[in-house]
Amino acid sequence: MDTSTWQRPGLRAALLYAVAAGLLGTIVSAVSRLELTRRSVRDRDLPDGPLIVVANHTSFADGILLALVGRRLGRSLRLMATGGVFRSGLVGPVVRRLGFIPVQRGTSAAAGSLDAAATALAAGEAVGLFPEGRITRDPQRWPERSKTGAVRLALRTGAPVVPVALVGAERVVDRTGIAARLLRNTVLRPRVTVAVGEPIDVRRLAGLDADGPADGSVDEATVRRVADEVMARLVAQVAELRGEPAPHPTGVPEELLSA
Repeated sequence: MDTSTWQRPGLRAALLYAVAAGLLGTIVSAVSRLELTRRSVRDRDLPDGPLIVVANHTSFADGILLALVGRRLGRSLRLMATGGVFRSGLVGPVVRRLGFIPVQRGTSAAAGSLDAAATALAAGEAVGLFPEGRITRDPQRWPERSKTGAVRLALRTGAPVVPVALVGAERVVDRTGIAARLLRNTVLRPRVTVAVGEPIDVRRLAGLDADGPADGSVDEATVRRVADEVMARLVAQVAELRGEPAPHPTGVPEELLSA
């Protein structure tokens, strides 16, 4: 699978996205209550043009939930998803048609995922991803410290980053007991709250001005610092929705997580 190429979906794919979103939206509504915190969405819709949407990751349901949030706010997100999704005989062909981008974590092809995402952004698309790179392993479901891919992509393309906090998704689908949980949820639908933050100019955070390098290249220390600053805004949104302070404002460090 070549992750370094990406082609913009056509009209048929747009129709497929609409149908899939409608179907999945109906299913999600049957097993959960997805509540968007409107006061955090100034213009009601996500900005036009190239856009990177980042969210915290607590559940296998997060990809579907994030895509539905994007649709509610006027954008069809091209999600960056693990390569295993694309190898599925049933789901793989569909997500390819929808313009989703495979991520081959821990392989030499991983860099190609950012190339594909950059191509999608150059075409004016909105790319969605989970900067933690996996479902959080923190026992209290707080976000982990982020990887740097989202910030590298924003520095490279100049696309703004919009943080989206999802709280309660693990009550819809957790790591185990999925069938039993979904069945119970049809009777007692869990609440999933969503907060959408203001767009973040990552190049400005990195100290780049209009005369800076076109590719947004900066040193590794700056990349790490900016990634932590972006994650801090996302963690703050999660904490606000949870109504409690985050124990680690920039995400739980790797050394404090269970293997």
